[in-house]
Amino acid sequence: MTTAKPLRVGMVGYAFMGAAHSHAWRTAPRFFDLPLDPQLTALCGRNDDGVRAAAGKLGWGSVETDWRRLLERDDIDLIDICTPGNTHAEIAIAALDAGKHVLCEKPLANSVAEAERMTEAAQAAALRGVLSMCGFSYRRTPALALAKRMVEEGRLGNIRHVRAQYLQDWLSDENAPMTWRLDKSKSGSGSLGDIGAHSIDAAQWVTGQKITGVSALLETFVHERPLAGDLVGLGGHGDVRADAPRGTVTVDDAAIFTARFDGGATSAGAVGVFEATRFALGRKNAMRLEVNGTKASLAFDFEEMNVLSFYDAAESPDAGFRRIFVTEPEHPYVGHWWPTGHGLGYEHGFTHQVVDLVTAIGAGEQPSPSFADALQVQKVLAAVEASAAESSRWQKV
Repeated sequence: MTTAKPLRVGMVGYAFMGAAHSHAWRTAPRFFDLPLDPQLTALCGRNDDGVRAAAGKLGWGSVETDWRRLLERDDIDLIDICTPGNTHAEIAIAALDAGKHVLCEKPLANSVAEAERMTEAAQAAALRGVLSMCGFSYRRTPALALAKRMVEEGRLGNIRHVRAQYLQDWLSDENAPMTWRLDKSKSGSGSLGDIGAHSIDAAQWVTGQKITGVSALLETFVHERPLAGDLVGLGGHGDVRADAPRGTVTVDDAAIFTARFDGGATSAGAVGVFEATRFALGRKNAMRLEVNGTKASLAFDFEEMNVLSFYDAAESPDAGFRRIFVTEPEHPYVGHWWPTGHGLGYEHGFTHQVVDLVTAIGAGEQPSPSFADALQVQKVLAAVEASAAESSRWQKV
C-alpha cells in the first residue's frame, strides 16, 4: 500500500508504444519509491472494440474513443501521447492548456513549426506548474546513462569523434505491407525520424554537445508496397497478388549524414557520422554510439544493451577496449532491480522514463528531455532533410 498522492494517467494510443508505456506505468511504482502513485486511469483509441480489448489486456481502468474526453475529465492528471507524429502537436498543446502534464513520444512533431508551438505551450504551462517531457527512452538505458556519467566526469577528455548508427532490417522485404510509418503525412519522415532521432538525441545528450550543421543523404529503396497483408511486429507479409493494391512510400528508407558539434561549454566541437536504416539485414535493433576523446573512448550497442565498452589510453594503452557489464548496483537505475549479472531488457528504459518523469513532477522540476530539448532534435532532422534535398549541401541547424 502507498500513501503517495495519485498521478492519474490518460494514454492516447495502444499499439507498440502504448504497450511499452503501459508496462512502464504499471511497473515503476513496484520497484522504485516514487513521490506520486501512477494510476492507469483511462486508455484512448479510435476503435471502440480495439481500445476496450487493449485496456483489459494492458490494465487500464476505463476507455475513451476521443482524446478530447480525456482533457475534460477531472480524474486525469497526465496525458501520455503514443500516437503517430501528425497528431502530437494538437493533443499536447490542448492537454497543456487544459492543465494536464504531458509525456509525448518522439520525435516531438512532424515539423519544426509544430515543435516550436509545442515548446512555447510547454514553457507557458510550466509557469503554472504543468510539466512536460519527450520520450527519448534510450537515455534511460543504464549503459548509456553510465556513458554520459563518464563524459561528465572528464574521463574521455575533449570529445573528437561521434559515431552513431541505428540499424534495423524489418523493412528489407520489398513486399512488407504499407504502414503509417511509411506515410510522410503521418510519420514526418522514415528511418530518419523513426530511429535516427534516437541517435541524434543520444549523441547530443551523452556528449553534452549540440549539432550545429549537417551534410546529408536520404534514400528510398522501395517506392511502392502492398496496402493489404498480415502485420507481424513492425513489418509483416504484404498481399503480393498481381491485382492487389499498392501504396506509395513517401519517406526515406535510409539516412546518412555528417555533423559538427558545438563543443559544449569546455572544448572545441566534435565531428560526427550518423546512419539510420531499416534495411540492414541481420541487424535487429543495433542502436550504436561510439565516442572518441583525447583520453579515452566508449562504445555502446543496444543489441548488447547491458554492456558498455571502454578504452582508457593511459590505463591500458595496449589492451584495447574492455567490457563493462552494467549490472552493478552503483550503475544508473540498476540497484532497483536484480542481483549483479542479471541483465535488464528493452522495457526497462520505459520504466526508468516513468521514474524520472514522476520524480520531476513530484519535485515540481522540469523533466528531461524537455520539449525544448526535443525541438533541438527536430531542427537537426529538418536540417538533414534540407541538406539531402540540395545534393548534400552543408546545412546549418
